[in-house]
Amino acid sequence: MLRGWVEESTGRLLAGTAAITDARAREPSLLPGWTRGHLLTHLARNADGLRNLLTWARTGVMTPQYPSAAARDEDIEAGAGRSAAELRADVAESAAALAAEAASLSEAAWQASVHGIHGKAHPAWYTLTRRLSELEIHHVDLGIGYRVADWPDGFAAERLPDVAGSFAGRDDAPACLVEVTGTGQAFRIGPADAEWTARVSGPPRTVLAWLIGRGDGTGLEVDPAGPPPVLPPW
Repeated sequence: MLRGWVEESTGRLLAGTAAITDARAREPSLLPGWTRGHLLTHLARNADGLRNLLTWARTGVMTPQYPSAAARDEDIEAGAGRSAAELRADVAESAAALAAEAASLSEAAWQASVHGIHGKAHPAWYTLTRRLSELEIHHVDLGIGYRVADWPDGFAAERLPDVAGSFAGRDDAPACLVEVTGTGQAFRIGPADAEWTARVSGPPRTVLAWLIGRGDGTGLEVDPAGPPPVLPPW
């Protein structure tokens, strides 16, 4: 299922980028400090990095996602100024290589433990969840017409436990009860053991966009009445 979702998301992204010209590739994206060229290069290098993790799972030989965080950043900066055609080809070729590696894994390999340069160890299959998030969220960040409302059904609800969980226990986050309409999901965010001071509720896409800084909370219901609490960076 996840492989199919990643393939479909990749197809949407590549179709959407077909209209990006060289000039538009150099324009700012919706991510501060990054052009569309930066974002597309990041997506290509992310595919390479996650393919490294799948190679690790398949072979049992530790293969880091990136040589280092600094090397990752340098690669993105170095590739950002390329032509739109080169950027699209890089995204397409790296995605195809990731898909080919995924197709080669055995059931046992999908359960192997790997980890990126940040975060905890996770089973290899979770790399596909990570890739889907990169594709769907950064497609919006490109600012080329793909919106939060265009996220596929099920994507936001599937990602919400991990995303909301990343705010749980954070002293810099407001103490909130977050309820998702239509799914029955509910999450507490903010300092550990703190009583929630606001209840925030809304549909999955709107809640996820608010949590990850891709939406201002319009469409959310807040109790007590008022604007949605301000969140720290995801």
